[in-house]
Amino acid sequence: MSKKLTKRSEDYSKWYNELVVKADLAENSGVRGMMVIKPYGYAIWEKVQAELDRKFKETGHENAYFPLLIPKSYFTKEANHVKGFAKECAVVTHYRLKTADDGSIIVDEKAKLEEELIIRPTSETIIWDSYRKWIQSYRDLPIKINQWANVMRWEMRTRLFLRTAEFLWQEGHTAHATKNEAIEEAQLMHGIYADFLKDFMAIPVIKGEKTENERFGGALNTYTIEALMQDGKALQAGTSHFLGQNFAKAFDVKFTTNEGKQDYVWATSWGVTTRLIGALVMTHSDDQGLVLPPNLAPIQVVIVPIYRNDEQLDAISEVANKLMTQFKDKGISVKFDNRTTHKPGFKFAEYELKGVPLRIAIGPRDLENGTVELARRDTLTKEFVKQEDLLTKIPVLLATIQDELYQKALNYRNEHITEVNSMDEFKNVLENKGGFISAHWDGTVKTEKEIKKITKATIRCIPLGAENEEGKCILTGNKSKFRVLFAKAY
Repeated sequence: MSKKLTKRSEDYSKWYNELVVKADLAENSGVRGMMVIKPYGYAIWEKVQAELDRKFKETGHENAYFPLLIPKSYFTKEANHVKGFAKECAVVTHYRLKTADDGSIIVDEKAKLEEELIIRPTSETIIWDSYRKWIQSYRDLPIKINQWANVMRWEMRTRLFLRTAEFLWQEGHTAHATKNEAIEEAQLMHGIYADFLKDFMAIPVIKGEKTENERFGGALNTYTIEALMQDGKALQAGTSHFLGQNFAKAFDVKFTTNEGKQDYVWATSWGVTTRLIGALVMTHSDDQGLVLPPNLAPIQVVIVPIYRNDEQLDAISEVANKLMTQFKDKGISVKFDNRTTHKPGFKFAEYELKGVPLRIAIGPRDLENGTVELARRDTLTKEFVKQEDLLTKIPVLLATIQDELYQKALNYRNEHITEVNSMDEFKNVLENKGGFISAHWDGTVKTEKEIKKITKATIRCIPLGAENEEGKCILTGNKSKFRVLFAKAY
């Protein structure tokens, strides 16, 4: 297969799909809409998991696991919740197959379930059934549980990582004695997500609240982080929900307060998914392949030997293995690619495609001079560095790459936030520039849906801390007190 990619400027969607496959991140499986995450792609997800898991545990959360299948009766207890997911649910109706007389495999109609089971699209209902058993008193609160799992939402139009019928995620579910505690929890996790995307993914986000029409099913408020991709489309990168007492009432989860009264528990839920890998690809990568921020790169430094015979390879290997030991002692992930089946040029192209932040090339002349060739993936620049300077230079350079990738993405994002004051301006920016469009909206679901119908743009969020600004809705002309951010989105 050719490693050459379609240019982003020619077909951004095709470029993305080719890159995910050719960089060995993932591929389509034999099941429609479901993907195989390959080792290199899963290594990125493991780094996401490790850092988020550390942050969750630092803030008092514990990991648990709940069933994949949810009784239909559970799922229908919270009306707004079922309304939000009904069209995406996969349903298990039988528990056995059998062999027909002609040898074909068919469903055994005698094995029909008494109650149908829903393959979880999210786990609020099954988890709150457990919380009902766990919570009796204020002494049992708060409960702060996180689950690393897979979920299924039967998407009709799928794309690797961005929207698949099955995906991996974490989902946090917490129970609290007071409304304020629950709101603080939802806001805390909202901030943790935003910080993670900034510090590890080098992705700037806008923190905001979803409109009533865009909230998670069953939530009283949904906090979101919105990122901007290189094609000017927005991507919802994570959400945190204040659920109020809706699920507690649906599952009759009450507790005895400190004053001896009975009250319903207050709840939150929050999650991010493998869609973050799609965001990582689209935010930083270029026409040559992936560009990975060092903090999430499975391989931060690759060493490639350039040699003509076994004697030269042995001499280079001695230097490379010494460097590897030193780098690993510094916590730097490094690979020495001493495969004899591929030439250096092939390896250079491979690691460029895979987005390895730094590449070190060592040849016979480098051994004589005590130098190496050091190449940056993000800028595609090269320099010669003394071998004894590498141990101090590499950590600094990795930090520099991380910071500069974030700044580049931030500059792009900021350049693509445009204020408009009319529908004509709105349509012009949407068609010719893209990005976030800051506009007045009258606050009604009807207007929000009408703008989406006309333009295919949605309100991505009401930015946190949005300043009061008297204005007129771009569609109706009715009064508006603040601007919201619209965009076309994934």
